Amino acid sequence: MELKDILEAILFSSQKPLSAKELQDILKQAGEAGEGESKEFAKTKAAAITKALETLAEEVDELNRSHRLVCVAGSWQFVTQTEYAPWVRALVGVKNRPTRLSKPALETLAIIAYRQPITRAQMEEIRGVSVDGVIGTLVERELAEVIGRADGPGRPQTYGTTQMFLEYFGLRGLEELPDAEELRQVPVTRPEAPVTTGDDDDETPDQMSLEEVTEAKDNDAGKLAETAAEDDEEEEDYDDDEFEDDDDDDDEEFDGGEDEAVEEASQTS
Repeated sequence: MELKDILEAILFSSQKPLSAKELQDILKQAGEAGEGESKEFAKTKAAAITKALETLAEEVDELNRSHRLVCVAGSWQFVTQTEYAPWVRALVGVKNRPTRLSKPALETLAIIAYRQPITRAQMEEIRGVSVDGVIGTLVERELAEVIGRADGPGRPQTYGTTQMFLEYFGLRGLEELPDAEELRQVPVTRPEAPVTTGDDDDETPDQMSLEEVTEAKDNDAGKLAETAAEDDEEEEDYDDDEFEDDDDDDDEEFDGGEDEAVEEASQTS
């Protein structure tokens, strides 16, 4: 008896999907009861169970039967092929399914799924509109939930998808989401520390390097030296001119006085 056959019997009889951990517990309980060959599989690891289930799923697909084995949200179950839906619906009836999601809700849910963890402000930045009402609907439908807080001013709540989200869309995990590289590349603003000084319109000056500061100081010192030298030259020129002019005036005054004295003496004689 193989492990995959035992797992097939368990899932076929189960009324709900079972995870690898739940199947492991069932094998352990059967081993403790000691019925048949159950002890042989009592210590089966979860990884071995998952591998056996994947092999079983491939075999069922190759047989092209009316059912198939799928893993949804980490749990395994047999489901009927979609082409047999009319007859199954006639048997079990039509279940009341929740109201379909609106387009804004689907858009917001897609943003959360591909960019989680993400804050409400970042969702609004991507969509360009408020998401308050949409977030409330998604949380109420248990398709999204608060999973933490962002590192930023006010520590806003961050959102992510739930187990119900995977079940709703029939996904084994988030890695099975359709490729949406363009959505992942949409830039969003990360929370930054608040600015407490300065005006919002003022531009922050570029910080100078040590070399630039040293060079600026040397340039200023050189300019000061040149200015001082020019001032000294002007002062020397001014002193020389003033000294020469004073000498000439003194000579003229001395010569003029001597001539007048000689003239007065001659007239007296």
